[in-house]
Amino acid sequence: MRLLYLIATLAISINVSAQDSVFTFIFLNKNPNAEQLTKEQSTQIMEGHMANINRLAKEGKLLAAGPFEGGGGIFVFKKASSEEIAEWLSPDPGVQAKRWNIEQHNYRPRVNGVCPVSEPYEMVMYYFIRFDAIVSKYTAGTYPQIIKKHDDYLKQIVDTGNVVTEGVFGDNDGGILIMRGDVDRSVFESDPGVQEGLINLTIKQLYIAKGSFCEK
Repeated sequence: MRLLYLIATLAISINVSAQDSVFTFIFLNKNPNAEQLTKEQSTQIMEGHMANINRLAKEGKLLAAGPFEGGGGIFVFKKASSEEIAEWLSPDPGVQAKRWNIEQHNYRPRVNGVCPVSEPYEMVMYYFIRFDAIVSKYTAGTYPQIIKKHDDYLKQIVDTGNVVTEGVFGDNDGGILIMRGDVDRSVFESDPGVQEGLINLTIKQLYIAKGSFCEK
């Protein structure tokens, strides 16, 4: 029941042009050191968390949101500074209670974008693949060549037709790919960027309103 509540309430999308090229992507990474809460405390924090989400959505700041299975989740905002994001999130009791470690990136979609979704929402589960670029002394000299091979490999995956969206956080900050259907981890472990030690791979399941990333 708790998971269904999260799925129903955390998935939000409101008007934003799919042609807008840059957004602000927030990871709410589950804080392993967060204080243990009672059921009543958790419910109270979640209600306040949702109230802040609804406020930001109505104000046109928050464009999409969804939880990861197992905890944490994502927000997609219109492009904003770190100071603006901190101000928008500051009333959230979950943020105040440090339930998550917040991570912020500029996000540029390369496949699809962020689109309006009207109620009633159709909830879907996608696979969320994150690529973190880890530049070291072993990869620094060949970084551009490895990234090109990584991008070429992603284009092959996009051509399968199962990709919901794909985009990057910046030249050196990695990116994401969201897919429908089943995901074979070995496919992504075969990515040249992963094979050559530049890309760190994370795969999770994401619940979100269908159409949030302009997918059909």
